[in-house]
Amino acid sequence: MKKLKLLFIHQNFPGQFSHLLPQVWKSHQVEAMGLGERRWVGAHLNRLPAGLPVLAYDMPEAPEAGMDPFLQTCAQAVARGKQVAVSLLRLRAEGFTPDVVYAHPGWGESLFVKDVFPQARLAHYCEFFYRADGLDVGFDPEFPDSFEDRLKLRVRASHHLLSLDAMDLGISPTQWQRQCFPEAYRDRIAVVHDGVDTDAVRPDPHAALRLPNGRVLTAADEVVTFVNRNLEPYRGFHSFMRALPQLQRQRPDAQILIVGGDEVSYGRQAPPGYYRQRMLDEVGAGLNLENVHFLGKVPYADYLRMLQISTAHVYLTYPFVLSWSMLEAMACGCVVVGSKTPPVEEVIADGENGLLVDFFSRQAIADTVADACARRAVLSDLRAAARQTVLERFDLRRVCLPRQLALLGV
Repeated sequence: MKKLKLLFIHQNFPGQFSHLLPQVWKSHQVEAMGLGERRWVGAHLNRLPAGLPVLAYDMPEAPEAGMDPFLQTCAQAVARGKQVAVSLLRLRAEGFTPDVVYAHPGWGESLFVKDVFPQARLAHYCEFFYRADGLDVGFDPEFPDSFEDRLKLRVRASHHLLSLDAMDLGISPTQWQRQCFPEAYRDRIAVVHDGVDTDAVRPDPHAALRLPNGRVLTAADEVVTFVNRNLEPYRGFHSFMRALPQLQRQRPDAQILIVGGDEVSYGRQAPPGYYRQRMLDEVGAGLNLENVHFLGKVPYADYLRMLQISTAHVYLTYPFVLSWSMLEAMACGCVVVGSKTPPVEEVIADGENGLLVDFFSRQAIADTVADACARRAVLSDLRAAARQTVLERFDLRRVCLPRQLALLGV
């Protein structure tokens, strides 16, 4: 029986394919390969299935000095696409002709796949399509975008549109993310989430977390949790910090655990630590900082323990890509206090499997979290419903992986 040849392409390899790759690699019906930017391939070798062949391309040079700023992102995407095309030509010369190429198109890597392998079925991970209105841009009046920013965004979409035109199949994690893409392409985009490993991400009444100061917290303590990859406005860090003084007045014994780095993942770049320091300068005098713990970036096992002991977990986001952390919090049986923004509202129904608040209202955030802490003993049904939502719609092995594999023809 002829094996299906499947090539994965991702700048930050393996990226969102980290759950899918092991499943594909162990299949006797598939011959798989990977391709990514060299620095990330090297950094993530421990996340890859043993023996999986992975090619690496070098980061293209920065756009030449003096180039029109409007064209820089597009030029960089084309340069990446060319680097990938060179690798694909090498693969073709060595006799590897993929039946399916599954790529993240965000950085331009899939621009020329069809020119090298015209018969291959090109699948895209359709994560997000940037627009000047109705999504993340212009959402937060505290960080307004200039007219020039809006014009740049239109040009930035050019390589995405070229990639979409070549795409045979798209896979988007949520309905809302699919709706971000131009209507002309939506019929090609299926909705399947990357998946949450609910066998590992689950409640544990015996979980305990040791803080850097030596104190050990358990579910018997009052614990408010907040998680970002980096502490920044896109994920509501400023709104959360502004709610803390009022929250501490209402729940003075609550231990506030904040996980996240000091860089910027999304939105405007800022000096390391800028947003954390800015918010501490603004509200720090009104806080009992002995009960506020900035944990930085923590090992995954500690992150899970933190969710498992959480009394209330706060998740705030612009209208943007939904974070895995919110679904993992729900899978752990957390009472999630989420923002009333479209990606969250697709998953959380207020009062049924979580609680929703105005992204910008420090009073509503503080009151809702305080109430969740005060009523912790009677919110067991909410916690169970949160986990059930993930089991039914986002379970890795029973829901998401089978759908992904079927779409790819595995």
